Amino acid sequence: MKTHPRTYDYLDSILPGVIPDESELTCGTKIEPGKRYGFFTDTTLCIGCKACEVACKEWNNLPADQLGMTGFSYDNTRWLDSTTWRHVTFVEQLSEAGERATTMPPFQSNWLMMSDVCKHCSPAPCLEACPTGSLFRTEFDTVVVQQDICNGCGYCVPACPFGVVAINKSDGRAHKCTLCYDRLKGGLEPACAKACPTDSIQFGELDELHERAEKRVEQLHAGGRPEAYLYGAPGTPGATQGIEQLNAFFLLTDRPEVYNFPVAPSLPSQRVMPSLVAGVATMFGLLAATVAVFASGEA
Repeated sequence: MKTHPRTYDYLDSILPGVIPDESELTCGTKIEPGKRYGFFTDTTLCIGCKACEVACKEWNNLPADQLGMTGFSYDNTRWLDSTTWRHVTFVEQLSEAGERATTMPPFQSNWLMMSDVCKHCSPAPCLEACPTGSLFRTEFDTVVVQQDICNGCGYCVPACPFGVVAINKSDGRAHKCTLCYDRLKGGLEPACAKACPTDSIQFGELDELHERAEKRVEQLHAGGRPEAYLYGAPGTPGATQGIEQLNAFFLLTDRPEVYNFPVAPSLPSQRVMPSLVAGVATMFGLLAATVAVFASGEA
């Protein structure tokens, strides 16, 4: 990214205050209410440094957790929860026989790494399931939980097909990534994207991010990576069954389930009718079995 001309207006190491529209200097995006923003995560650029996890916890004042080694690869957080809003996934690619590679071409890795986060779906399953209006869509088209309204019912937890939302045991309320709502209102790039040293996490307007992502896929295909594809962009895997798009979408190089993503995520409303039919069929089956038992006893 080219240096923005305004950058030269702020050459002092100590500034008197926050730079107006700082995101324009750090990521080339000016944040304005009414526009749609999100993340494009290019997993081919992720080096697993966890800078995004640290930046997220520091900015949002989230407590440290899982301090010990879990035994699951190099991953000590394991999944997203109420106090971990960014999670770097480490997936070691093994041979078909389940063996580790002992030799590899220069500068290659047998690891898949990805920084996971709330997808801020459009429309959002968690928002659809919330009975109190605690979950709402902001002026930046992101999804946030209002803690003072959340009653801790937990309906949003099973509604999320990505396992993002979690109830915090300390306060009994739902918590998840806000896409740094407070920073966006102040004209600042989200903390995780600003801290990412390889630009694996890219923040910006969604339309511009989609164009950038499509060009990146074409570049990878031309460079001998035909397996690269987008997950969560409009018309791609991840944008299914009522979910039109993920405002935090990804470039992947393996099947979604390898990254612990659902193949076809859906809205709760899309699952109501099949569940209702299955429940009614079960009740009729039990009724028929009961009638058959009584009929055989009378005979």
